[in-house]
Amino acid sequence: MLRLILCACLSLAALPAFADTPYAFPAAAVEDRAALDAAMPILARQLLTDYRDEDRARYLNNRFRLQLVAGQYDEAERSLVEIRTTAPSTGPVPVRPNLIQYELYARAKALQTRDGTSFETAFQRAFTDVVGAMDDPTSALAMRVLNLDPTEGTQERRAVDDALAAQKGKATIERDPALGLSRVYQIEQVYRELRPLLPRLVVQDDQRRYTIQRDIAVRTPEGATVCALLVRQRSAPAKSPTLLNFTIYANPVTLLNEARRSAAHGYVGVGGTSRGKACSPDKPTPYEHDGRDAAALIDWIAAQPWSDGRVGMYGGSYEGFTQWATAKHRPKALKALMPSVTGAPGIDVPMEGGITFGFQYYWPFYVANNRSVDNAPMEDYARWQRMQREWYVSGRSYRDLEKIDGVPNPFYLRWLDHPDYDRYWQDMIPYREEFADLDLKVLTTTGYYDGAQIGALYYLREHYRYRPQAEHYLVIGPYNHISGQRGTVATGDWLRGYKLDPVAQLDIGVLRYQWFDYVFKGAPKPALLADRINYQVMGANVWKHAPSLAAMGERRQRFHFGPAGEGDRYRFLTQSPGHDAYVTQTLDMRDRSDADRILPGGGIVDKVIDTADSLVFVSEPFAEAGEFSGLFSGHLDLAVNKRDFDFNIGLYELSAQGEYFELSRYQSRASYVADLSRRALLSPDRRTQLDFSAGRLTSRRYAAGSRLVAVVSVLRNQQQQINYGSGKPVSDETVADAGEPVRVKWYGASYLEIPLSR
Repeated sequence: MLRLILCACLSLAALPAFADTPYAFPAAAVEDRAALDAAMPILARQLLTDYRDEDRARYLNNRFRLQLVAGQYDEAERSLVEIRTTAPSTGPVPVRPNLIQYELYARAKALQTRDGTSFETAFQRAFTDVVGAMDDPTSALAMRVLNLDPTEGTQERRAVDDALAAQKGKATIERDPALGLSRVYQIEQVYRELRPLLPRLVVQDDQRRYTIQRDIAVRTPEGATVCALLVRQRSAPAKSPTLLNFTIYANPVTLLNEARRSAAHGYVGVGGTSRGKACSPDKPTPYEHDGRDAAALIDWIAAQPWSDGRVGMYGGSYEGFTQWATAKHRPKALKALMPSVTGAPGIDVPMEGGITFGFQYYWPFYVANNRSVDNAPMEDYARWQRMQREWYVSGRSYRDLEKIDGVPNPFYLRWLDHPDYDRYWQDMIPYREEFADLDLKVLTTTGYYDGAQIGALYYLREHYRYRPQAEHYLVIGPYNHISGQRGTVATGDWLRGYKLDPVAQLDIGVLRYQWFDYVFKGAPKPALLADRINYQVMGANVWKHAPSLAAMGERRQRFHFGPAGEGDRYRFLTQSPGHDAYVTQTLDMRDRSDADRILPGGGIVDKVIDTADSLVFVSEPFAEAGEFSGLFSGHLDLAVNKRDFDFNIGLYELSAQGEYFELSRYQSRASYVADLSRRALLSPDRRTQLDFSAGRLTSRRYAAGSRLVAVVSVLRNQQQQINYGSGKPVSDETVADAGEPVRVKWYGASYLEIPLSR
């Protein structure tokens, strides 16, 4: 939760307006905590004097933080109340920032100063007055930031240390770094004082509202054990529907927060954990048993006296996967799903288009090292950067990652043993005709910039394909992996340099209970779900609705790979330049001179994009404004001098002002384009056709004068497998298999088909 808070406040604090004069900042404050504590109130008061911002929400968010650091506690509370009582942002679901921890802190500090009491006494009074008066849903939302682990705090301290590191040897601090330091210092200061006090107060409030049962061991038919947490309102009826979050991330704080929130909305809240996690004595094993185990837990739930025999499941990322894995086994009581940013093992995790990702290498340590979660490996970035760089520079086989790191990683090696989408992966989630039997109501949420969008859309498309009458809705917009499951309440209104349209503001937690109230309580269907596909058009500040993914774009325009244009760019033509015309792309797979290259760009909106070792195709300017809306596809007509290669196609809008806007991309191993379940090697230097449909959709309003840009890359980097093209299993190849450089001829019959709408 702290990571989300830090991200959100950084986003909200973008683009401040200050005087240009740097501020005095004592060098001793970098190393000495007492000096830092003395210097920060002075700096905050100076910033408050200068700070101006036309964006009222951002102004208040920054101002209350500076007021807390400056010791202006009454003023900070007034700023926080104004934030809480200001009309919500325009959008389909009201968005209100949850800053209750700071409001309580400000009130307690004001009471302490005014009454001369201890901070502990003052905070207990503030907690009782404010939280005690809340209804259950409001209190449960507040508990997401109040239910803290008293042993943590590393992230906050690290953020302060990182901000101070930039000040070493300096006697002044510029305005933007000063604001950034004030933010992270304020967060660390508040949580440092609240962590020892909150656990007891949270327990007391929970005892008043709920009955909570922890560590319920449930045996499965296979003889395994899964662990469950149960939360019910004390005022609950004798029988109620249940909402289940089933996860491998056995963090007891998060599990309680989610189950409590469901209970507060009139459901039995259950948090279930994978075998080997929490109270389960078994061995943790990602992916392989979750479907059967969660189905067994649902059967147990349905047999309990408090259950009305109906269960819904929700959650994001891995927890989205567990929903579909459970549905495969069709437990009778399971009636509805709400999967968000959902991974599909073997489809988009740990590989995409048959290409295994490097970032998945350290994830098994995080989830399988203990019965909870192990944060240390996940945050040891230096270790993984060293490993990946050494592997890349050495040219060793991909299987040697384990040897380079020096710690066994059997799960990752097992995944490498299954490069095809074979029975190993097919047994985890519904496969083909199994989707036809899934008579479930489903609401999927994801984002255009969510790394798991491919998985989320895979389930959606397969469900429609095999059960056309399915009641399955999609909500998608300019969200990433966090905001695609939490909403913009977690990330703010900026995403990688792009300012979201006001209507894109979304609280998916609110949408969750609107959805399940519709399914289980007869409430109206959420207004946002006006059709099956519900998507936010970036740049148009509207939501649109369509009966299918294909219906998002009124027409499909083909853009052919054309001849050279200006500089190192090639033309994107609406007509084929000729059957035998081609452009050649060459890449030496042995070259490692780019091992330490810093990639340019990276923003959704940026002045530059990475075009190294790539072909760049640029269209003529669009004469009229329009939309890119839907999934792009392509027909690739090529000849390559290898038996295989990996490639990526990135799509961008290039505005008349010279700004790039990231739209979508497609990545695959050539031998898996036709069928992920079977590798089909190419014949060297023989002309070949590959047809694909991308798994990432987008919707973007473009202006007249904009151009479409495609960056076509042969892949070779240290973040994923390297396919040298020998035809051997890619995980076994080494740089010795590279041979001559890869040479791809892209014929003019190649085209991308772009969904367009007016």
